[in-house]
Amino acid sequence: MLNDEDHSKLRKAGEIAAVARAIGMDMVKEGGKLHDVAQEVEGYIRSKGCGLAFPCNISINEVAAHYTPCVDDRKVFEKGDVVKIDCGAEIDGHVGDTAGTVEVGTKRYRDLIEASKRARDTVAEFIGSGTPICEIGRAVEMSMHLDGFKPIQNLCGHQIKPYNLHAGVSIPNYDDGNTDRLLPGMIVAIEPFATNGEGMVINGPPGNIVRIIREKKLADPKAQEFFEYVRGEFKSFPFCARSCDIPDAEKHVKTLLRHGVLSGYAQMVEAKRGMVSQHEHTFYIIGERAEVTTLP
Repeated sequence: MLNDEDHSKLRKAGEIAAVARAIGMDMVKEGGKLHDVAQEVEGYIRSKGCGLAFPCNISINEVAAHYTPCVDDRKVFEKGDVVKIDCGAEIDGHVGDTAGTVEVGTKRYRDLIEASKRARDTVAEFIGSGTPICEIGRAVEMSMHLDGFKPIQNLCGHQIKPYNLHAGVSIPNYDDGNTDRLLPGMIVAIEPFATNGEGMVINGPPGNIVRIIREKKLADPKAQEFFEYVRGEFKSFPFCARSCDIPDAEKHVKTLLRHGVLSGYAQMVEAKRGMVSQHEHTFYIIGERAEVTTLP
């Protein structure tokens, strides 16, 4: 279990991430730039004294996850887009991870968006110490099927530990038969993805998100200096060139990728190009009913 100080940090990180999520969702308008939304979301998180647990993900339509705008990204939102805003704040490694979905200018996919939200909120009604993992997946799956959609089976919720965004336990969005139970003190992100497609994702193009996978002394002093910067700024968390307050960040990221110091994330694309919605909260397993930390 967390001590009082760390519990307070977890709560603060969650609250700030939740406000940042709402800011991002409110900014999604036809003709608006993805770059502007990501910068605003991340700027708010940093302005409140938090670090970035990962870059602001802005994944549209059939892209379920792992896209963030690049440094000079010119993409804009178009009418009818289904936009996932996924962001995270961290304080001394304690993370608030949260996401929501909004549709641009239409209501064609309102039911799809509500399906992922309803599934997440259904889990929130019972998740706590001793809850079997398969019961969470079953609730998500049943809720989505009742709404006429499928969960994405190869994207799942996850345990979070200090400085480790995806740690230990995975929590599928379907009943996988895992009878292991959530334990007191665990922190987990529950993130149902709903789709009108196949219910699986495949790797797409790079999504501009990277993370450090190994340490290596680099011959280029500028590249080494950049590595020292990102290791200090982002620790073990994913990051992107756009979030770096240093010149030529995109060039340096490419150099570190070539040297195998960084690994990149591919966009997660629905296998049949179905539309995807996502809603996510972070939960602290503290008793019979978990505490939702990512409420504004």
